[in-house]
Amino acid sequence: MRKAWVWVLVGLVAGAALAQDVQALIAASGQAAIKAAIARVAPAVVKIEATRRVATWWDQFFQDPFLRRFFGEPETTQTSLGSGFVVEYAGQKYVLTNYHVVENATAIRVTAQRGDTWTARVVGTDDLLDLAVLAVDGLDLPAAPLGDSDALEIGDWVIAIGNPLGFAHTVTLGIVSALNRDVPRPDGSGYFRRMIQTDAAINPGNSGGPLVNAYGEVVGMNTLIARQTASGLAVEGINFAVPINEIKLALEQIVQYGRVTRAWLGVYIQDVLPGMERQLGVREGVLVTEVVRGSPAERAGLRAGDVIVAVDGKAVRTTNDLQREIMYRRVGERVTLTVVRQRASLTLSVVLAERPEEGAAPGGVGLRKFGLTVQDLTPELRSRYGIARETGVVVTQVEAGSRAYWAGVQEGDVIVEVNREPVANVADWNRLVAPLGEGEEVLLTVVRAGRTRFLLLR
Repeated sequence: MRKAWVWVLVGLVAGAALAQDVQALIAASGQAAIKAAIARVAPAVVKIEATRRVATWWDQFFQDPFLRRFFGEPETTQTSLGSGFVVEYAGQKYVLTNYHVVENATAIRVTAQRGDTWTARVVGTDDLLDLAVLAVDGLDLPAAPLGDSDALEIGDWVIAIGNPLGFAHTVTLGIVSALNRDVPRPDGSGYFRRMIQTDAAINPGNSGGPLVNAYGEVVGMNTLIARQTASGLAVEGINFAVPINEIKLALEQIVQYGRVTRAWLGVYIQDVLPGMERQLGVREGVLVTEVVRGSPAERAGLRAGDVIVAVDGKAVRTTNDLQREIMYRRVGERVTLTVVRQRASLTLSVVLAERPEEGAAPGGVGLRKFGLTVQDLTPELRSRYGIARETGVVVTQVEAGSRAYWAGVQEGDVIVEVNREPVANVADWNRLVAPLGEGEEVLLTVVRAGRTRFLLLR
């Protein structure tokens, strides 16, 4: 009996040792994979320094030619730091980075891991993706392999490589925390769409650097860091990257034309949710919630409540599918939509128009008067400001010190009357305010948080 127990103990010890060996092999294999992934991409990662001129009150003082001759030119330059990576397209090498890193730059310098430096120039940019494409003469760095961001899954390992706070070629590791995030832009001009969320540590200076999968392929461009909530609550481990598949689609147009022109249907949409199939007659597709007035969709006969299930015969199952399928087509191109309407299938032919700027209201922004910028109400603006109304114009900006500012008008207010005349949309606003002088008294009827009030502009 005693010998049997001895053999059991020996077996347990051996089993534990084998388990530890297996775990060690798994850890070593994972570590080797990460190191190999870094080695594939790191040589293509660069530091980017962009110098720009910054206007100050001192510049206004020096507008006098005599003072300029006497004191010389004032030094008002600023250098921003970011990251980038080399890609190859049509046999040429380019450096990709964030647009905000090189915006308004007067000079751009690119530095390799080994210390070599080059002067770069901007080929073109795309504000929607926060993307800039740079040309660098004599660049002899390897191009980074590009992966498939559509193949990413939550929990996949990802690596961020960049220059946070100036610490060159810093590497951090994390996972994909979420996919297809719509994230408000810091300047309030709309949203970044379909972003990759990761907890790989990103800091100022990482902007424009690559997000890399475990196979050593670039799957995104690090762009945005969540630091705190609107109430000031500190946030950690929430960072966002632009998917590389969208960058690939934009790269061709930027290289050829210097900008990206996107096509547009003119609809507000949502996914078909579980349970809706009983009412809509279809399990998957893109539900049209609103059709923009005067848009290609309206001219083609598309209606709210329609479900788009295919574009030119290719199935679209989600809003992201439809947006990607439409937005990178040519403006003026004709497409055939397969639509389910009241359980019946039909086809509609649509000629695509150019997509308006992100955050712009259908039909444009209203005339700027009294220090106010107003826009038509859209689902996005109603969601942003918590507005339940369907009519009126929403205030998106109030100039500090203006008459509207002192009268108490606030961003997010909905103006429903001007001098007791009803305002349903931007067209009404423009018609009513165009003949009014800037110094005239104006009575505005506004709705704020569901309550109506009158504000007098003196």
